[in-house]
Amino acid sequence: MEPNTNEATAPKRLKTGGKKPIIIIGVIVAVLLAAYVGLCAYANSLDIFYPNTTINGVDVAGLTAEQAAERLRQEIPEETVEFYLPLADETGDGESAPEGDMLYGADPDAVCTYRELGITEELDYEVSAQSAFDAVQGRSSFFVKGWEYLACLVGADGQLGVVLEPEEDIFQVKMEQLSEQFSREAQDASYEVTEDAVEITKALNGLSVSAADLARTAQERWTGSGNGAAASVFVNNARILPAKTLTAQEIYDDCSGVVKNASYDKETGAIVPEEAGADFDVDEAQRLLDAAAPGETVTVPAQVELPAVTAEELEQVLFRDVLGEARTHVGGTSARRSNVKLSAASINEYVMNSGDVFSYNDVVGQRTAARGYQAAPAYVQGETVDEIGGGICQTSSTLYLACLRSNLEITERYAHRYVPAYITAGMDATVSWGGPDYKFTNNSLYPIKIVTIYENNYLTVRILGTNVDGTSVKMTNEHLSTTPYETVYEDDPTLAPGTEKVKTTPYTGYKYRTYRNVYDANGKLISSTYEATSDYKSRNKVILRGPAVEPADGGAQIPTDTTEPTTPVEPTEPQDPDVPAEPTEPTTPDNGWTIQTPEQDGQQTAEGQTGTGTTGESELSTDVLPQDEPFV
Repeated sequence: MEPNTNEATAPKRLKTGGKKPIIIIGVIVAVLLAAYVGLCAYANSLDIFYPNTTINGVDVAGLTAEQAAERLRQEIPEETVEFYLPLADETGDGESAPEGDMLYGADPDAVCTYRELGITEELDYEVSAQSAFDAVQGRSSFFVKGWEYLACLVGADGQLGVVLEPEEDIFQVKMEQLSEQFSREAQDASYEVTEDAVEITKALNGLSVSAADLARTAQERWTGSGNGAAASVFVNNARILPAKTLTAQEIYDDCSGVVKNASYDKETGAIVPEEAGADFDVDEAQRLLDAAAPGETVTVPAQVELPAVTAEELEQVLFRDVLGEARTHVGGTSARRSNVKLSAASINEYVMNSGDVFSYNDVVGQRTAARGYQAAPAYVQGETVDEIGGGICQTSSTLYLACLRSNLEITERYAHRYVPAYITAGMDATVSWGGPDYKFTNNSLYPIKIVTIYENNYLTVRILGTNVDGTSVKMTNEHLSTTPYETVYEDDPTLAPGTEKVKTTPYTGYKYRTYRNVYDANGKLISSTYEATSDYKSRNKVILRGPAVEPADGGAQIPTDTTEPTTPVEPTEPQDPDVPAEPTEPTTPDNGWTIQTPEQDGQQTAEGQTGTGTTGESELSTDVLPQDEPFV
């Protein structure tokens, strides 16, 4: 049978391909293109900012350039800039941050508005808004504008930024202010001892931030901010100034067991603060110090010994009182008076802190012609000769008496060989370069100052200091013994027969004991203590005798009386003014001074004045010639 080949009855096969899908796609594309073209046309027609558009963080969507300018004028000056300073005492540790990198704190160190930085309402915001509009919407091509619109619509774009130039004078002034605010001196570690603790302040490094560097950094960071948040300026060009650190052990070594009163700096004239002594747990102190922030103060419990004199107190009473003074008449040759004046000037204004020891030889120095000292009468091995610096013992003696009256501690003192006539017996102090020295110690709690005044041939020495209780001192002496001199004859063939000449003037020897008598502010005797014993030597009178007178027949005439003539022949030249006449004795061994007990002296007023003839320490009258010792 033949197969049926009738087309009408044969089954149909499915057709593949065709134009319909292509047409559909084409339609879709056409629609999209049409829509995009329409969007482009719409975008091109807009004279307002696209959706989700901001300028420097200010929302300007839907606004014209003119409207946007007004909004910028209102909001931009109120925006803020945050400044962050580096943590000067910390850097990266290599784990949480790269080692050595500069770290910043979580909180800003300063927050400023744009207005404070010079971006005020006076700026030309119209130009800024129009330039932002033109940059995105005004200069793009027809087909690009549609795409830009879509990007802004979905929030993928639209954050615009414009450079706002601040008013220069306002900006620079603010940079200077911030520079001063941010810069700080290094704060060295320090400590203060209180009544029951040690307050330790941890070291804090300093920072140096220049206004120029700060302005450059600020302009780089905040002028282009466009995300709506405050602009952040991280000051990365600050210079760190290292501070001196202290460990708890170093502080302990410095203050434990050491107690110092406030004192006086002789070089600068400033008061040196006091130092208290403290004993504390070093390990606990270090633990507290390690846990503290830089610049923070921690309190460490301690056993404290406080000083007796603080800087605050010393400022009020420094050199306030005359503790004591002495005044002596300066006689003798002009060279001797010059030596006294020069040596007195050497100790004038000399300051001693509590515990200091004064050495007359060290302070005055060697007495030489090059330093202005002259030859004047002095004693060498008991003989009167001219020595460079003769007379300076009067300065040391006057100082000694002033120190006694100031109730100071005498460290080293020597009496003269012979009793001096310019000062009370027992209250002199001899000195010699390379030999005896006069030393005393400031045993008061306060600094003292020596003041000397030389006027009208009188030397006054005052000790200035602080008398807190009103006490005063009077000195008395006690005559213990007298050693008469002898008259010695020496033959001198050069003299005319039968004549005599005094070779050496005599001195009577004396022995005295001195006492220091302390009185309270009301004049009541507090104490009377032995001070020193002064043993002054005698010096024989030496008379030169010429040959015996020959009798008329040529035989020798033997004198029948070998005793001292009632009226010896005195030298024709004036007596050396530095060699006094022999004091009368025994009732008035000190040229009119009368011995008085401390109890009797207590009847006198305690004004610290120079005594009269009844205290045993009065000054001599001007007609008594001074004498000095070999130690000059």
